[in-house]
Amino acid sequence: MFKDRIAASKPAFFLLCLAPLAMLVWDTLRNDLGTDPVAQLEHRSGLWALRLLLATLAITPLRRVSGWHKAMRYRRMLGLFAFFYASLHLLIYLFVDLGGYWADVFAQIAKKPYITVGFTAWLLLIPLAVTSTQKMMRRLGRRWGQLHKFVYATALLGLLHFLWLVKADKREPLFYFAVFAALMLWRLPQVRINRPGKRPSPPRHTSAAQTQSD
Repeated sequence: MFKDRIAASKPAFFLLCLAPLAMLVWDTLRNDLGTDPVAQLEHRSGLWALRLLLATLAITPLRRVSGWHKAMRYRRMLGLFAFFYASLHLLIYLFVDLGGYWADVFAQIAKKPYITVGFTAWLLLIPLAVTSTQKMMRRLGRRWGQLHKFVYATALLGLLHFLWLVKADKREPLFYFAVFAALMLWRLPQVRINRPGKRPSPPRHTSAAQTQSD
């Protein structure tokens, strides 16, 4: 059955999501991170967090356009890996870049807007990751869908963090902004079609950073 093929493919999909980490470790061991290895570690871990977060938002458009409803089964893993790489990005900043000087951490968060929005985005991912399970979904009921709408704010804050961090060539963050804008604009007709007061039923398989209608 196709359902069985999806389940069988999940270990390979899991390894695929770990591939960026493996490449990061490999390049670190080979001293192949360029002239500023710390900046490369931060950039690549944060970029993959953003890519995977946008990938979770792309699942619903893919499902509706292609009719491949089983794509939803990958969404939870994508969301959890987005949280994983965002956490790795933060840990690299704290322990490698700042060297664990906690007083400097809070000063940086307070003084630099790009760090403030990045840290806020990571904080918003925590409840989404914690409540990603079917058990939490049943326990929260309709509140689960309301909570997971924070994924949109999280993605926007992550994009602002990237945009404000880049000093010169902003084409890369602007490209991801365009992707996010397209994913949001795609959802507008769906909002108009839904009847007022009618709430869609939550899917059986969800991501760590998604709502029912994502």
